[in-house]
Amino acid sequence: MDGIAQNIFGDTRSGSLAGPLGLLIIVLLAIGTVLLVRNMNKRIKRLPERFPSQEPPDSDSSPAPGS
Repeated sequence: MDGIAQNIFGDTRSGSLAGPLGLLIIVLLAIGTVLLVRNMNKRIKRLPERFPSQEPPDSDSSPAPGS
């Protein structure tokens, strides 16, 4: 070698789309995550405090061990 660095990675100038495409994918994933979190928060707020079949926990009505 005569002191000149050899490029073994191919042509690095034409068609360099990896950076912008990666940024686009990250932005789309972030937007999707924000929308999913907002949607789930709305659904959780609409849930009732207690469901009709749910009974309050009583220490008296717990079954005996081994039954």
